[in-house]
Amino acid sequence: MKKIPIIMGLLAIVLNIGCNSHKEEKHEERTFQVTNPVFRDTSITKEYVAQVHSIRHIELRAMEKGYLQNISVDEGQSVKKGQPLFQIMPNIYQAELLKAKAESNAASIEYDNTKLLADNEVVSPNELALAKANFDKAKAEVVLAETHLGFTDIKAPFDGIIDHFHVREGSMLDEGELLTTLSDNSKMWVYFNVPEAEYLDYIMNADQNKNQKVNLLLANNKVFNQQGIVETIEGEFNNETGNIAFRATFPNPDSILRHGETGNILMTIPLEHALLIPQKSTFEVLDKRYVFVIDQDNIVRQREIKVGAELSHLFVVESGLNENDNILLEGIRLVKDGQEIKYEIEDANEVLNSLEMYAE
Repeated sequence: MKKIPIIMGLLAIVLNIGCNSHKEEKHEERTFQVTNPVFRDTSITKEYVAQVHSIRHIELRAMEKGYLQNISVDEGQSVKKGQPLFQIMPNIYQAELLKAKAESNAASIEYDNTKLLADNEVVSPNELALAKANFDKAKAEVVLAETHLGFTDIKAPFDGIIDHFHVREGSMLDEGELLTTLSDNSKMWVYFNVPEAEYLDYIMNADQNKNQKVNLLLANNKVFNQQGIVETIEGEFNNETGNIAFRATFPNPDSILRHGETGNILMTIPLEHALLIPQKSTFEVLDKRYVFVIDQDNIVRQREIKVGAELSHLFVVESGLNENDNILLEGIRLVKDGQEIKYEIEDANEVLNSLEMYAE
């Protein structure tokens, strides 16, 4: 008989625990935040690997054979047009010039004498013509000798910066031997490759005749202090990569950029009437991106979307959503497809503004 009160007491305890648990579950029911996609005019910045070139970058080579007698500049030095750079020992070429001048003088005397005789009809006109030809040939030899001698004094063809020396004073030079290179860095050409689809978007843009301004991100992750302009596009695509080369020109007043540098071109592209959603409202499954859409019955439905571009904390949606859809903003890991939830709608513009402030 004593067992009955004990059993009744245990049953009361169990019922009390069950009621309390039910009350706690009801008390902990979560309210989720929901928002809507929103249309906005915005822009995206695309990044392309780039190679920096001087607008003029040439090789300086010896035009004559001989010993390198003098180097008048140093590596890395800025030089002006016409400034002496290298001197090849000129002795042989000076002697050849003196010889050519002497032969020219002799030919001149012979021509004058022959002309005098021809005027007196002592010699034929053919002999006079031959003397004239010999004189002209001798004068040409003088010009040629002067040219060879001039090639021993190598001067800067334009303002620029001297690069690495490939020879030293006293070197025996062959004709055509590389001495150094000279770079004109007053402006820089920056080449970058653009995929075919993006090239088509660019070339078919209504403003494509306007000069597209771009920035250059340097290797130290800082943006170059001058803005560039896209001036030319190469004539054909690379069949292996499917890319085409663009060329942007950057002023370089402080000589920061040098030939052979690398960096990344930053091109800002405007997007009109783009449908935007927060990145945190999406999730991936097998390389596909999804959002949770809440229907009119407060039921969560998983929906695939196509992302057209990525901004800071935002996605541009190409398809799968419209501005009237209610999408789950937070707690996507706490719900599942087909679940009924309680939610509050957050203003889409306020959500985006808060994300933009966070990005800054």
